[in-house]
Amino acid sequence: MFEGLRFNHWKTSEGDDGIVLLALDRANSSVNAISREVMDELEQMVERLAIEKPAGVIIYSAKAPGFAVGADIKAFVEYAKNDTVQENIEHGQRVFESLARLPFPTVAAVHGACMGGGTELMLACRQRIAADDDKTRIALPEVMLGIHPGWGGTARLPRLIGATEALPIMLTGKSLSAKRALSLGVVDRLARPDELLVEARLLLRRPHARPFAQRAKAWASNTWLARQVLAPMVLKQTAAKVRKEHYPAPFAMIDVWKRGGSDIRQRLKLEARSVAKLATTPTAQNLIRVFFLQERLKSQGSGVDSDIKRVHVVGAGVMGGDIAAWAAFKGFDVTLQDREMKFVQPALDRARQLYEKKLKSPEKVEEASRRLRADVEGKGVATTDLAIEAIYENADAKRELYGRIEPQFQGDQILASNTSSIPLDQLREGLKRPEHFLGLHFFNPVARMPLVEVVRHDRLDPAIEKRALAFCKAIGKLPIAVKGTPGFLVNRILMPYLLEALRLYSEGVPGPVLDRVAKKFGMPMGPIELADTVGLDVCASVGKELAPFLGLELPPGLDEKLADGKRGKKDGQGLYVWQDGKPQKPEVENDFVTPPDLQDRMILPMVNEAIACLADGVVDDADLLDAGVIFGTGFAPFRGGPIQYARSEGIEMLRKKLDQLAQRYGERFRPKNGWDNPLLAHGASSAPSPGES
Repeated sequence: MFEGLRFNHWKTSEGDDGIVLLALDRANSSVNAISREVMDELEQMVERLAIEKPAGVIIYSAKAPGFAVGADIKAFVEYAKNDTVQENIEHGQRVFESLARLPFPTVAAVHGACMGGGTELMLACRQRIAADDDKTRIALPEVMLGIHPGWGGTARLPRLIGATEALPIMLTGKSLSAKRALSLGVVDRLARPDELLVEARLLLRRPHARPFAQRAKAWASNTWLARQVLAPMVLKQTAAKVRKEHYPAPFAMIDVWKRGGSDIRQRLKLEARSVAKLATTPTAQNLIRVFFLQERLKSQGSGVDSDIKRVHVVGAGVMGGDIAAWAAFKGFDVTLQDREMKFVQPALDRARQLYEKKLKSPEKVEEASRRLRADVEGKGVATTDLAIEAIYENADAKRELYGRIEPQFQGDQILASNTSSIPLDQLREGLKRPEHFLGLHFFNPVARMPLVEVVRHDRLDPAIEKRALAFCKAIGKLPIAVKGTPGFLVNRILMPYLLEALRLYSEGVPGPVLDRVAKKFGMPMGPIELADTVGLDVCASVGKELAPFLGLELPPGLDEKLADGKRGKKDGQGLYVWQDGKPQKPEVENDFVTPPDLQDRMILPMVNEAIACLADGVVDDADLLDAGVIFGTGFAPFRGGPIQYARSEGIEMLRKKLDQLAQRYGERFRPKNGWDNPLLAHGASSAPSPGES
């Protein structure tokens, strides 16, 4: 059928039954990212198919990881630079629309990751079948990159399953399991992974008839009247979660859907124009940069086997217990040690709750629970590959513990500390093999926070660092190697922000005002709510450790709160009163005037410290610094990180603002060493790779 045509990214075959198989297999890539070349070849095949009219076509992936991870983001960045986004979007739309209009049955057979453009390819087929396993994930995650679906996703999905189901999928970017996709009507049938193509042939011959009620609901939710009524409601719900000036893509997508009529050509035109416009926004450019930074962090532990099978954690408090639970969840055999069983049991109970939430079957919950064992006597130390110390922040206590652990090691075991602020030069004193010792600093809550700081010191064996990075990757975390100076990277940058906010609070600025200003800047949580959530005792402890190094002082009022047993969320009282896990924020007096420099007083100390960290070599380059702060603190992703924020606002302008703040409020605001660093102007570039769109 395809005589005379040569393909680099597709494999084709035709059976005796007249069914043509098209296997997507992007050349020189471990995953299917859809490039212009992939599209051009598909276009040629669809043109030939339209002439030959086979009995049917099945599109599937020849790659083990999945169907397709989406558009090639690296290429998308080039289109944005060259102002050719709309042209390339429209080309993809034409190819998929030609596929959708083929006058015979077409089936997409999906396994593994089916993201963005991959999902839009699937939607352009008449029918869809998915592998019924945990690996199948279907999503349209473009909003996470500051854009929205552009190859027909906004035009086809609402018409397929109804706007009330489709819009949340596209507005959140969350992925669907195979079973959820079936229940929504995104796919028509499920099959065992080893029978996917066999079942796809059956579906081709006997297409699934969608129930009348499902078709009627999809039609009714997309009528002109329904769009005029639903769109304002969805806009209001979206505005309650994100600000339009920060994240314009969800609002633009709702507008595209609202204005899209019954003609798909008109809907596609609106979609293409909208994506092209969004591609030029700073939000999209920064979120795409953050995506590449995330990919870079993911690659930190690649190509190395950690040789870690067994993990021993000492300290069953919130951090230690949750680190142990997460490692067991990810398949490691874990022993958890504390002084008495009464300290270990709550951690085991929390672990079970995590497994029941994350794992659907009781068998898998039991399996994970068996991998996590209480070990009050510490027998697991002798046979472990990695021992993680997670006791309280006291250097003497930690060193005393190492003196008991290290003599039990017999080979290449790694000793790690989860210290959040103590320099490793202090902790390694007295160790026989300091080259096997490092920091693994997790963040609370462990199950949700993606970053782990892999903390270096000048006697660390580089091979041990690589094994630690590989371990972090194996447990699904984003590792970043940092210098073992006080506070490392994240706490060193976060502390000036928190301490300044607490100082403002002590000066009489209401907590809700401080939280509102920080959230308006783009922080995920205000600093007063954050201090209560972390715990005022933790803030005070880390603050006392870091304040002298940072040239800061602890603000007044903290010790009194702690003396009264008001540590924050965990006590139900702190800077706020907490009920049912939520802060009860008091009403702010109408006559309170928000100081105009409030945002600068909170945010610029973070930027100042970030620039000092870069100058001190705490991380290897500016890109890694931004990545660490975004994934470790939630620093407004749409701003691209503190270094990127400084570049976009203007280095000299921010420097002048800090000088003005220093004159007004004190030397703590004085610009630190590093503001003349040439990396600030240009930055180190991360090498992007094909990824999802």
